[in-house]
Amino acid sequence: MTMLGKKSAAPTPAPEDKVELKPILGIRPGVYIALMCALVLLLGLFLLLFYPGIARPGAMVVMVSDPVGAAFRVDDVYAGTSPCTVFVLQGEHTIEAVLPGFEAKRLDCAIRGRMFASVLFPRRYDVNVKLISPDPAGVLAAAVYDYAAWSFGGEPTAAWQIPLSLSEGVYRVGSAVSGTETERILTAAARFTATRAALRDVVRAETLARNGGAPPSPLTITRSVTRALAFLSNNPAGAAWLADTLPADSASLLISSAWYQNQLAAFAEVTAGELLAENPDPALPANQIRVGGLLFTGVGGGVVVQGEPFPHRVPVSAFMVCATEIPAPAYADFLDAVPAWRADQREILEQQALATNEYLIDFESTVPAGRSRMDKGVSSVSWYAAQAYCEWLSSKLPASFAGWEVRLPTEAEWEYAVKSVQKRGGSAGVFVPNSGVWEWCADPYSPLPFFAAPPEAIAAAGSPERSLRGGSSFNNTGPINPEVRASLPPEACSSFVSFRPIIARQGM
Repeated sequence: MTMLGKKSAAPTPAPEDKVELKPILGIRPGVYIALMCALVLLLGLFLLLFYPGIARPGAMVVMVSDPVGAAFRVDDVYAGTSPCTVFVLQGEHTIEAVLPGFEAKRLDCAIRGRMFASVLFPRRYDVNVKLISPDPAGVLAAAVYDYAAWSFGGEPTAAWQIPLSLSEGVYRVGSAVSGTETERILTAAARFTATRAALRDVVRAETLARNGGAPPSPLTITRSVTRALAFLSNNPAGAAWLADTLPADSASLLISSAWYQNQLAAFAEVTAGELLAENPDPALPANQIRVGGLLFTGVGGGVVVQGEPFPHRVPVSAFMVCATEIPAPAYADFLDAVPAWRADQREILEQQALATNEYLIDFESTVPAGRSRMDKGVSSVSWYAAQAYCEWLSSKLPASFAGWEVRLPTEAEWEYAVKSVQKRGGSAGVFVPNSGVWEWCADPYSPLPFFAAPPEAIAAAGSPERSLRGGSSFNNTGPINPEVRASLPPEACSSFVSFRPIIARQGM
C-alpha cells in the first residue's frame, strides 16, 4: 500500500514492451533514419521545384484587349474573356482575340516554360491587343439592340441580372463615333428605358459618351445631368415616366414637385388637341380604290393623341386603309405569285428566321374552293410575311398612284384610323376593327414611344419585337380599345394575329 504524502515509483517496462531498431546492412539505425528523412525531403523538393516544369511545361499568359471584353482563344479553343490569365503549354500556339463588331486579332506565339520553381515563379507572357472596328456605328447600334432586348425581361432581381449592354457599347466605340451620332442613337435607346436597371445603364452610357468612352470627369458628369434634365423636360411625359421608374421614396418627392404636377395637368390639354380629319385629304389620288380585290378608303391627315403609356401627340399624313384584314383567299393569290412564302416552304422560312413553325398552320382549311374574298382573314403570318405581301400588292397599284406604296400602318396611323371610324359612328366599308385578332404594325416596338428620336436613329437601333394593335377575342370580349398595345418578335406566327395594309406616300 502506498503511504500518504509519498509518490509511487514509476513502473519498470517489461522487456517485451521495448522496441529496438536493428542495423540494416551494417548501418546503424541513427544513420539510415537520417538518410531516409533526407531522401523524403529531396523528393518533396523535387516534386515542388522540378517535377511541374518537367511534366507540364508552360507559362501563364496574361491576355488583355482594348476594348476589354474580348474572347481569347488558344489554338481555336476558348480560353477566357479579357482581362484574364491562362496557363498555356510550352510550344508554338496561335492566340486569337474576338469581339463582335471588331476585326479579330491573331498572334503566333512561342511559349517557353520554366524548369525550376515553375509553380512558385511561373514564366509570364503578356499579350496585349488593340481591336479595331470597321463599323463603329454598327457596334453601337448592336449594343442598343441588345439593350432593347433585355428591356423586355422586366426589372432584374437578386437571382437574375442583366448586362450593361448600352454603356459597354459606348465604351467600346469610344470617340470613333461622332458625338452627334452617338447622341442620336442614345436618344433612340431611351425609348426602351422601362426599368430602373435600364435607367442606370442609359445614364452610364450618356456619361461615358460625354467623355469619348473614357472614365468620366466631374465636368462630363455635370454635362450629362444637364442634358438628361433637358431631355426629360422637353418630352411631354418625362416627369410621369421618371416617377414610374424611380424607387418609391424618390418617386414621392418627384410627384410633389411642380414639374410633375404641371406635366400631369398638361395631359388634359394634349388629349383635347386631337385633330381627326372629317373629310378625305385632297392630296389622295382617290377616295376609294380596289387593289387586288381589296377595298381601300381614304383617311385625311391630322393629329392623333396616343394614350399609351402616356398621352402624346403624333402627326399623321393622309393615307388609305384596307377595310378588313387580308382575307385568306386574297393571301392565297399572293402565294400563287410568290411561292417562296407557301406553307410547304415553312422549314426554309424557319431556318431563315422569317417565320416560325406555326406559319400558315391552318391556312388550307380557311380557303374554300370558290375563294370568296369575304371569308375569314388570314392568320398565323409573321411580320416578314405581311411585309412581303404588301410589297407584292404595291406592284398592282394603278399608274395614278405613282409615288405611293402598300405597307403596314404605323401604330399612330392604325390608332388614327380606328378613332376616325369611331368618331363617325363606325361608317361601313371604311374600317372593321373588331374582328377578334391582333394586327401587325410597321413600327419597331418600344415601351416608351413618346420619347422623340430621329427616324434614322430609331431605324438603326431597331427592336427585337414589332408592334401589334387591336386585341384578340382570346383576351378581349368587349369593344376594341384603339390605345391597347402589344408586341411580338417579327418571325412569330399566331392564330390570333393578322394584318391590314394601308396605301401611303413613299417615304412617309
